[in-house]
Amino acid sequence: MPCVGDWLNSPLSIVQGIFAQNAPNSDWEKKVTEYFKEKLKENNATNWVPSLNDVPVHYLKPNSLVKFRCMVQDMFDPEFYMGVYETVDPNTNARVLHFGKYRDVAECGPQQEIDLNSPQTVTSERQTFYCVPVPGESAWVKEISFLTEPARVSPSTSYTPSRHKRSYEEDEDMDLHPSKQKEQHMACKSCFSGSGGDIHGCVEPKRLETEASAGHHVISPNCSPPLDLNFPLPGEKGPACLVKIYESWESFKVNDVLEVFGVLSVDPVLSIVNSEERDSSSLDPMECMDTMEEQRVHSPPASLVPRIHVILAQKLQHINPLLPACLNEEESKTCEFVSNFMSELSPVRAELLGFLTHALLGDSLAAEYLILHLISTVYGRRDVLPLGKFTVNLSGCPRSSAFTEHLYRLIQQLVPASYHLRMSIESMNHSRFTPHKDYTANRLVSGLLQLASNTSLVIDETQLEQGQLDTAGVHNVTALGNLITWQKVDYDFNYHRMEFPCNINVLITSEGRSLLPSDCQVHLQPQIIPPNMEEYMSSLLTAVLPSVLNKFRIYLSLLRLLDYSISDEVTKAVEEDFVEMRKNNPESVTADDLHKMLLVARFLSLSAGQTTLSRERWLRAKQLEALRKARLQQQQCVNGNEL
Repeated sequence: MPCVGDWLNSPLSIVQGIFAQNAPNSDWEKKVTEYFKEKLKENNATNWVPSLNDVPVHYLKPNSLVKFRCMVQDMFDPEFYMGVYETVDPNTNARVLHFGKYRDVAECGPQQEIDLNSPQTVTSERQTFYCVPVPGESAWVKEISFLTEPARVSPSTSYTPSRHKRSYEEDEDMDLHPSKQKEQHMACKSCFSGSGGDIHGCVEPKRLETEASAGHHVISPNCSPPLDLNFPLPGEKGPACLVKIYESWESFKVNDVLEVFGVLSVDPVLSIVNSEERDSSSLDPMECMDTMEEQRVHSPPASLVPRIHVILAQKLQHINPLLPACLNEEESKTCEFVSNFMSELSPVRAELLGFLTHALLGDSLAAEYLILHLISTVYGRRDVLPLGKFTVNLSGCPRSSAFTEHLYRLIQQLVPASYHLRMSIESMNHSRFTPHKDYTANRLVSGLLQLASNTSLVIDETQLEQGQLDTAGVHNVTALGNLITWQKVDYDFNYHRMEFPCNINVLITSEGRSLLPSDCQVHLQPQIIPPNMEEYMSSLLTAVLPSVLNKFRIYLSLLRLLDYSISDEVTKAVEEDFVEMRKNNPESVTADDLHKMLLVARFLSLSAGQTTLSRERWLRAKQLEALRKARLQQQQCVNGNEL
């Protein structure tokens, strides 16, 4: 059995040891998972695993253990592979049993061949996810994650850039001269995976999920890659990965945020295999089940889109690196963290309220509602109605001073993931909001609204001018309305549309009432008009200590995850109070008003660290709603228009 210290640098050697001791017993797979699960529990060992989010691929050693924080952008068809296979030496007839799990390419000795007819061969199935970094992930999340990981400087896990440079050259050289170094790989080359059909080993695989780009473009450091990495948001950076899942893949779905631990595969031989597949398929097109475009998308160059063969994967509740990864577990450290922070919640809330009041130009009422908005989350659904969504329309925003742009930059410093959508006629008509299925490439083409749960979407309606929306623009506005009202996005599959539920916090800034629906309109009443908006907003951030800023970040993320309930006693008191309100003012108090007040009371209680509704918080919620409505009526009288 290999040394336990090899589990980071050479995880496959650990797997080999467990396989050798337990094969052909199927328990060896479970023992591999348990081994790495125990290793990652020891002394914050997860921090020592290099992350693809922080370390460039060319610094990482191939076949080493890596982790990746990502969103599932697409799911490819399941594929079959040789889980166990046997090699034979033609000269001595000696046979050796190998495992194919966690590999793209079958391994065997220089004088060995794979026996495809061996009774020891075990065909297994795995799922491939196309994963991208979390869309709109804030810079501070990346920075804190990077600083807390000693693996970035660990000599045992780093990989020298010079070696990677050679691998790029080898990859390019193999692209230009496929015959070169062929003999080095041909004897044992076997991309032993196929999609949805019988396994063909190394003879004629139905689909080689492990190859490089079918377009076979030369990828070099000095030219931009021709492959679209399919990021949902423009300007996104970071690696996209083909994540191979072996167990419990049915528990994951598109748009889930995962943290995966697995074996990094960037073998240049994958480019050779892809070249040969194209050459062979071009001789008889009828045998090629996949289009060239599909091969190009599903089997991109490993140097551009690395593969991760997952040993362990978990769905993340949040991506805030300042919080424990899982807050549901009854661990002493987690409970201690939560209790310690809750004890100092009141001063943190007061400081955050002051900070947001200054950001909203001295408007403390708007700051209260912004806090409630930032901690809101969809906690359940009743039929099609999402419960807990709290879209706020901040009207009365100044247009000339780029107020929304600066406000967004402040919000970006508080939340883990966000996006600023500048709503203009041009952006509505020319942007792709909803994902759609490309049947030629057999992939889901991303759109702006393919976002992870709890992403903050700030829509700037102050940029909107008079103009004509075309068909695409109308569809995009409709998609935004559906997102806000129903917390769902309809993905376009050409012949039908499929609803994908989501949980996106939407804040709309506008001059008058928004054209889009909202749960709550708050009219901004600036108490100060700074002569230089950019200088004013920048000074707000610089005045906040980093430690205080981190407390704001913990506050907003933690309160979203707290449970909440209303006792029978308080429920009865609220019902009686509402009946009394209807008696006094039957025309202006509706069931919708009750729903809104209960929502405000919920988030008002959570913002104070209270997980149950008290009489005091209910009265405060009624007071806030009365102030908000009075302000809207006052503005309506001033303008003479409906707000």
